[in-house]
Amino acid sequence: MKTWQDIITYDTFRFFDHTKTERIFEQPNDAITSFAIDDALSLSVSERVSHPVVRVWSHPDTIVLGIPDSRLPYLEKGVRFLHEQNYEVMVRNSGGLAVALDRGVLNISLILPNVKKLSIDDGFQAMYHFIQHMFQDITDGIKAYEIVGSYCPGDYDLSIDGIKFAGISQRRVKDAAAIQIYLDIEGNSYERAKLVRKFYDLSLQGEETRFVYPTVEPEVLGSLSALLNTKITIENVIERVREAISTTGTHIIEGIFTENEREYFSKRYAQMEKRNEIIKNIKK
Repeated sequence: MKTWQDIITYDTFRFFDHTKTERIFEQPNDAITSFAIDDALSLSVSERVSHPVVRVWSHPDTIVLGIPDSRLPYLEKGVRFLHEQNYEVMVRNSGGLAVALDRGVLNISLILPNVKKLSIDDGFQAMYHFIQHMFQDITDGIKAYEIVGSYCPGDYDLSIDGIKFAGISQRRVKDAAAIQIYLDIEGNSYERAKLVRKFYDLSLQGEETRFVYPTVEPEVLGSLSALLNTKITIENVIERVREAISTTGTHIIEGIFTENEREYFSKRYAQMEKRNEIIKNIKK
C-alpha cells in the first residue's frame, strides 16, 4: 500500500489559506464558495497548468450536508431547526453526510493530479497518513476505521481511543482529486454532535428510509485539544500543514488565482447554487 510520501512527491505546492478571508471573487467566503473553489483549482491541476494544491479553510457555524441528506423526508423541519440555532446550511458536492463546521474546525484540501493512477483508497490513505505525520510529535494513537454513532461515519473516520475527531471525503474532477478532511481542533464537540442528532431526528420523524442515516451519539466525537489534553489552535495546525508538506523537500508558493481559475470558479459556483436551491427554498 502506498504511503503519503509515495503520493505527495511533487516539487512544488500552491498553498491557499482561506481561514480568515471574508470574500473571494466578490462572493462571501462561505462553504458554497469553498467547494466551488476546490473544483476550480481541481480543473487547473487536472489540466497541468497548476502545481498541486493544499488549501486550508474554515467557516462560522455551518452544517454541511451530503447529497443523501437532501433526500430526507422532512428536510424542511431539520433545516429550519438549524437556522433557528443560527447555523447556515448547505449541500456539498463531495461524498459523505452531515458534518458541523465552526471556527474550531479546520478543513484541509489536498488537490492532486493524475488520479487515473491513484485509486480512491490511495487518496484516503494518503490523507490519513499525512495527518498522522502532522501530529507525530504529540501522539501515535491516530487510527482510521468507522466510528459507529458519529456523524458522517465512514471507513476513514480518524479517531484516538475510539473518539472521532476527523473525517475524510474525496471528489474527483477530470484527472484531479480533491481529498478533503475536516479536523475538530477545539470547541464543544458534544454540542455540535447534539445539533446534528437533532437535525436527523426532525428530518426523519421516525420514518423508515432506503438510505440508512446515522444515529448520532455525541459521546463518540471529540476535539483534538480535548483528546490530547493539549491546547491546539487552528493557527498551530496550519503551521503543521506547512511543515508536513515541506518534509519531503517540497517548495511551497503562496496561491494566487489565475484568470482561468476565476472563470472556472464562476461556473462551479453556479452549479453549487443550483445544487443548493432545495435549501434556499426553505425560509429562515
